Amino acid sequence: MKIATYNINGINSRLERLLEWLCSSEPDVVCLQELKSETAKFPIKAIEAAGYGAIWVGQKSWNGVAILSRGTDPIKIRNHLPGDPDDRQARYIEAAVNGLMIASIYLPNGNPQPGPKFDYKLAWFARLNAHAKTLYKSGLPIVLAGDYNVVPTTDDMYETHSWDNDALVQPESRVAYHELLEQGWTDCIKTMHPDKKIYTYWDYKRNRWPRNAGLRIDHLLISEPLKPLLINAKVERDVRGQEGASDHAPTFIELDWNP
Repeated sequence: MKIATYNINGINSRLERLLEWLCSSEPDVVCLQELKSETAKFPIKAIEAAGYGAIWVGQKSWNGVAILSRGTDPIKIRNHLPGDPDDRQARYIEAAVNGLMIASIYLPNGNPQPGPKFDYKLAWFARLNAHAKTLYKSGLPIVLAGDYNVVPTTDDMYETHSWDNDALVQPESRVAYHELLEQGWTDCIKTMHPDKKIYTYWDYKRNRWPRNAGLRIDHLLISEPLKPLLINAKVERDVRGQEGASDHAPTFIELDWNP
């Protein structure tokens, strides 16, 4: 079973690229982030024509998350992160798909920091960690996939000081991510490639893609029952180099999972 996460950076403006990738890669499940589309304007007919069912929550111009499932409809569990009923940002959705519980996550960027946006990032991260702890303790087979907007360590980025003041690399962001892993979740890319520099995001600025000046901020975490079933984890790097591409590349795992 192939499960991917992909920050599409505008689903309607990059729909053609998304459909091409779905056709060529054939993932079984896709967690999308940064739809930048109102809920009513999600291109469901095109997604269904490509062979996928979907659930999603959108937001005008910003954020937005979705879960696609090949040949079936995901069963929605929740479309917001618990812990703050006043938070209206579309950043979390959770579904049951083929016997798995899957979440698509778009964690706040947090810039500029320090300031209210960074405070919101850390508060949202704390809510995610609290919910993830409950999920993990359930003992269910779970995948938490998405754009976490955190570079876990200096090994997960190119050598530079240009990001030193960015929210993605601050100690508080990294501590929150490591606290999540300490619950028992497995970081699939790191587990499968412990000694390799692997990136999932290349900023459009400063020629960063041609220079391979990237960051690893898109992560797939799995719970205890799925650990022995992990057989592959990879970034589809070439997708980032296509004309009109998102600044993220799709990242996927393969599980020896038979629903």
